[in-house]
Amino acid sequence: MKIISYVVRRDYGFAPNPFFEYCTLATCKPDIRKSALVGDWVIGTSSISSGSRNTLVFAMKVTEKITFNEYWYDERFVNKRPILNQSRKFQYGDNIYHKEGDEWLQLPSHHSEEDGSFNYKNIATDTKTDNVLISSHFYYFGGNGVLIPSELLGIIKKGPSCKYVDNRLHDCFLNNFINKFPLGLNGSPFAWEKLHKDRNLQLLLSF
Repeated sequence: MKIISYVVRRDYGFAPNPFFEYCTLATCKPDIRKSALVGDWVIGTSSISSGSRNTLVFAMKVTEKITFNEYWYDERFVNKRPILNQSRKFQYGDNIYHKEGDEWLQLPSHHSEEDGSFNYKNIATDTKTDNVLISSHFYYFGGNGVLIPSELLGIIKKGPSCKYVDNRLHDCFLNNFINKFPLGLNGSPFAWEKLHKDRNLQLLLSF
């Protein structure tokens, strides 16, 4: 078992997507999606731009690892196909890829162009690895990110890419820290929280 850590620079509820009973990583981070195995943990920490350093955004134990086409056709994940004219948890669905023949098809989504057409740069990055990570055992905090204690600051990856957490920190993270919180959703995505605060500020200034 390994723990893979990275910085969540853009938390929209898209990568990872914590909705509809499963936390999924289906876009971005192709190297993590390639190397992570069932039983491994993937954790994401806050970026400096979020204004909340050293906080945990999410932690997911990989319970399944499947291909994009398996993800697309699995009835459990139909609600994760984005519907842009519904609520945010539908808008930011990450079940956006499937393959017909040799061609990747991309739904209108957070990773397509604004007019809904294919974004070939994102397609190339996302499909570099034909793997989707699934978790039915996860903790997602989003904008309610929890402060990582000083003895666990070594789990944080500074800068881009990812890191493998030192084995000596595994027991402390899993048994003395993360298991103290409720499983599942413990907050909304950071970007949603920020949008809500910005709107409230605009309303105050309009009076």
